[in-house]
Amino acid sequence: MKADNNNDLETYWSKRYLDQSTGWDLGHVSEPIRCYVDQLKNKDIKILVPGAGNAYEAEYLYRSGFKNTYIVDISELPLNSFKDRVSDFPSKQIIHNDFFKLDSTFDLIIEQTFMCSFPPVDTIRPQYIKKMYDLLNANGKLVGLWFDIPLSGDLEKRPFGGTKSEYVALFSTYFKIKTLEEAYNSVSSRKGQELFGVLEKRS
Repeated sequence: MKADNNNDLETYWSKRYLDQSTGWDLGHVSEPIRCYVDQLKNKDIKILVPGAGNAYEAEYLYRSGFKNTYIVDISELPLNSFKDRVSDFPSKQIIHNDFFKLDSTFDLIIEQTFMCSFPPVDTIRPQYIKKMYDLLNANGKLVGLWFDIPLSGDLEKRPFGGTKSEYVALFSTYFKIKTLEEAYNSVSSRKGQELFGVLEKRS
């Protein structure tokens, strides 16, 4: 599936990959998410990794037996890299589109600082949270990492951060916050700068 009417955004993110300006990309699955995946028992659940980029989280999920994993990204470049790297991943589960245009539902969404790619303005982050809510099945969970770094007011320098209190205020309307704490197992370059969260969709 291809993104429509998002040429500017697609061009922006594709350029970031072409320029290798991808400081958020660890080159491997993050340890907090790896540890979370390792304790999951039901491998039949339907999982989404949005804003997947090179999708190391999805690769780890798939290699761990979670075959019902989907990825979406607005740029085709990292998706093509993922296809080359994980050639047996089902093509129908690789979605080249705008996250906001997805119309399926999932049991679990795993995000790696995806929210932090959106400018922290009054409209966009609430839209992201509402979309996450809509994409989850009843009792579904949103699990991921969010940057715990001060906002500077610069609306161009992605990724953006926030504080725990800001995230709690934003998510609480649609989610029960099971945990949202400093990630104890972040890579050394991000120690003290990441929050790991498990959020459950409100009924």
